[in-house]
Amino acid sequence: MSEVDYQIAPGTKVLVTGATGFTGSNLTKKLVEMDLDVVAIARPTSNLSRFDGMPITWLKGDVADPELIDKAMTGVSYVFHMVTPFREAKAPDTQFYNVHVLSTQLLAKAALQQPDFKRFVHVSTIGIHGHVAEPPADETYRTEPGDIYQETKLEGEVWIKEFSQETGLPIAVVRPAGIYGPGDKRLFKIYKWASQGWMPLIGDGSNLLHFIHVDDLTDFFLVAATHPKAIGETFICGSEKAMAFKDMVELISEHYGVKVKFLQFPKAPLFFVGDILETLCRPFGIEPPIYRRRLAFYTKDRSFNTSKMRNMVGFSTQHPDKTGLQELAQWYLDQEWLSVK
Repeated sequence: MSEVDYQIAPGTKVLVTGATGFTGSNLTKKLVEMDLDVVAIARPTSNLSRFDGMPITWLKGDVADPELIDKAMTGVSYVFHMVTPFREAKAPDTQFYNVHVLSTQLLAKAALQQPDFKRFVHVSTIGIHGHVAEPPADETYRTEPGDIYQETKLEGEVWIKEFSQETGLPIAVVRPAGIYGPGDKRLFKIYKWASQGWMPLIGDGSNLLHFIHVDDLTDFFLVAATHPKAIGETFICGSEKAMAFKDMVELISEHYGVKVKFLQFPKAPLFFVGDILETLCRPFGIEPPIYRRRLAFYTKDRSFNTSKMRNMVGFSTQHPDKTGLQELAQWYLDQEWLSVK
């Protein structure tokens, strides 16, 4: 995990928000394996069957509900706050604000009331930086959120930093790069297209993507929660360097033994159409087929200098992108989520 593994004592009470999500479920299982007293908040509709048999105290409800937060935070020493709304273009703006900002405020204020509180790990996103015009960027790079998801992520991060400075609440902020690993669904469409021998390309495919394996990310959360030098710091958590979209597709297609044909589209008209569709569909609760956040994946440069986590807290990733992305390609095959032509 790192040069020094900082541990949380068995039996310590920890709270996870977003525990049923891809990243949250991976972290929650690690915390259970560490013999911690795990409390997790889940949506009322969440399916918890994959956690059967695990000693987890589940509280179902709204993370913006003050009574639920007070109950969840009682006796807690560590918070891992990563809950996020379903990333759908049709979701109302208030939903993003309540989850990213209001819940952060409630949790942080409740944390101050806990007699043995140690650390609040606040999970943000590299998305708040927008397009990186001069890659690679670091934690001090200007912020330029491109949609309501990123805007409220930034607002929540700014608020908790200011609150920490005012009150002394011990926090660490983590901005993950693009998260992947076994069980990931967000990259599945890319893998499926590659397995079928074709790939949409917006522009020339040279845009840079930065990734982090979910196992490395959740390990880093533990370091951020326990390393003394992490208090009050912000970290971009990603692999050593970014890769071009085309290079990622070639890695996948190489594993599948498929030669991919790229179908190229111009950027500007698609963004124009995406804006129109998003505006028209949102009032009716319809997910548009094309929208700005989805197009950004194919066009924006997301490249970062991740040396701070290595130099300050001694953390090194264990999953190189090349092997990790190809392992995910095999995982999709093994799970029969896709097949190769």
